[in-house]
Amino acid sequence: MRRILFGLGFLVSAALLAAPEPRPFTLDDAVNYRRVSAPDLSPDGSRVAYQVRTTDAKEDKHETHLWMTSWDGRETVRLTSGKESENTPRWSPDGRYLAFLSSRGDENDADELWLLPRGGGEAEKITELPGGVEDFDWAPDSRRLVLVVRDADPSAAEKENGRKKAKKPIVVDRFQFKLDEYGYLDTRRDHLQILDRETRKLEVLTSGNFDDALPSWSPDGKTIAFVSKRGPDPDRTDNWDVFAIEPRAGAVARPLTTFEGADNQPDWESRLAWSPDSRWVAYVQGGPDKLIYYGLHKLAIVGADGKGERVLTPDLDLNVLSPRFAPDGKSILFLLEEDQAVHLAKIAVAGGPVERLVGGRRVLSGFTTARDGRIAFLSSDPKTPAEVYAVDPAGPRALTHQNDAWLAGLRLGAVEETKFKSKDGTEIHGFLVKPPDFQPGRRYPAVLRIHGGPVGQHECSFDEEWQWFAANGYVVIAANPRGSSGRGEKFQTAIYADWGHRDVEDVLAAVDDAVSRGIVDPDRLAVGGWSYGGMMTNYVIASTTRFKAATSGAGTSNALTGYGTDQYIREYEQELGTPWKNTDAYLKVSFPFLHADRISTPTLFLCGDADFNVPLINSEQMYQALRSLGVPTELVIYPGQHHGISKPSFQRDRLERYVAWYDKYAKAGGSAGSSGAATGH
Repeated sequence: MRRILFGLGFLVSAALLAAPEPRPFTLDDAVNYRRVSAPDLSPDGSRVAYQVRTTDAKEDKHETHLWMTSWDGRETVRLTSGKESENTPRWSPDGRYLAFLSSRGDENDADELWLLPRGGGEAEKITELPGGVEDFDWAPDSRRLVLVVRDADPSAAEKENGRKKAKKPIVVDRFQFKLDEYGYLDTRRDHLQILDRETRKLEVLTSGNFDDALPSWSPDGKTIAFVSKRGPDPDRTDNWDVFAIEPRAGAVARPLTTFEGADNQPDWESRLAWSPDSRWVAYVQGGPDKLIYYGLHKLAIVGADGKGERVLTPDLDLNVLSPRFAPDGKSILFLLEEDQAVHLAKIAVAGGPVERLVGGRRVLSGFTTARDGRIAFLSSDPKTPAEVYAVDPAGPRALTHQNDAWLAGLRLGAVEETKFKSKDGTEIHGFLVKPPDFQPGRRYPAVLRIHGGPVGQHECSFDEEWQWFAANGYVVIAANPRGSSGRGEKFQTAIYADWGHRDVEDVLAAVDDAVSRGIVDPDRLAVGGWSYGGMMTNYVIASTTRFKAATSGAGTSNALTGYGTDQYIREYEQELGTPWKNTDAYLKVSFPFLHADRISTPTLFLCGDADFNVPLINSEQMYQALRSLGVPTELVIYPGQHHGISKPSFQRDRLERYVAWYDKYAKAGGSAGSSGAATGH
């Protein structure tokens, strides 16, 4: 361990006194931005471990290392360093070890399990598995751990006489055969194994043609709960269920839940939670399979014997995540997504009203508890990147200050929440971000930024992209149209099988609202987004000619091209049906491509060439259509990048290109398009 900071408040104060005059956000500042995540309180509540991601511009990569801060916030220690990253810090129940995952020295670049003694010393790698370790949880005896282990790659290159054998052909025989960052899916699956910390002996706990995830060991040590999707062909549904198994080789897993929909779907990153007496498991129940990601997330419990399955929030029309039992077992804490914010709330196990413990215009992205009831949480607001806070009677108290000195040097744009009416009278909520030197009475060029998802939301959290546009003189318009989360299930499902209709009306109403406030120039408008935001950008520019510039990142416009080429095969068939039976549904949502001749907005398309989420072919098609039509366009392809562009130099390049494109076609007024109203479709 290396002590980095002591008496942090004094050091930060000294840094503030020495700081130069604050200035607008630059891309050089993005290199110094520290991303804090994954807090985990020690069992006695005296320390919180967490991870911090930084950027090494010279090596052109991000690094994530582990830190630890005392409960009083006076002592902060950096626990790990070096060129290899670490993630997922978790204390052993006895508080003697901090376990984490890292690919340090692994020739397959797979994460293995490491242990760091709390009393000091070097971390030690305690697994060496061909498929690596995906996840883990401690047994209450602090001796055993349950691991989620990826099966070894049967087609990986092997060595023979010191030389690598040629890789074998990829053989595809699964219904869903693609997944971003994983690539083509084969017979490998994720399963559970038990590891003895002292002997390093491993025992296989589960196996079969299905995946197991999110293991959670019961406090009495007798049972491991986990989620799995089983059946004749698990790829065809999203029907995850909660299972239980004894922690011994040869044990048979038994289902605890039977709901025909997603119970604690792993993508939600919401872990299972045991009651202190090991009688109950709390989890998140999704909507019916037909609603896919549009369904509401509800808090539920089920008995360890599979009886008493019950939803605790049946009438709460908001999404919940990340349940944890309070130490007395009488209530459950959870995250509550609520209209552009995420709060910490609790509810009695017996049911009743929901109580907000930490509210306000902020976004909590995780929390952790200790045995004595202490709670630490990760929180961000529009002017503050995520930091770890303690729940105190007087209000949230900052435990980490990773970005204090960095923020002191910046003059950020003001972020304002807005409400306005859409075309049909529906109330829509969103944000306006103003340039740091904003002057009332002056009209500014504006960028309409559209979030991905579609089920997601622009939130009350720090957004460096917003600040980058604001620093370059743009007002940022960020709306949460129908389809967004945080406003209930009816609001989320309003665009089901009807993309680019109500949501386009809603984001255009956001622009009208900003113009009516007198701060946005209607003749200097730009639009852009990534993923569903890129897809929506294509809908917007095919529906109106009022935008002078557009940037469409990793979006799709031709559903017939998406079917079978991306990872969403279940979602296509649930929402639209099959192309040969429901051709009209596919043609309806393919409006931007099939009516590309209505587009006159100069558009920049961007995508990673290894993106299996929304593959490059979708951007290529739209680029080719606009090039054929003579509309100014470019296509930027990021080599080796998946759906989330991860290479720092490419992330910087993308932001630079956004502003350069908007400056060229929108900032000075532009020559293409007009400020006319939407044409509709």
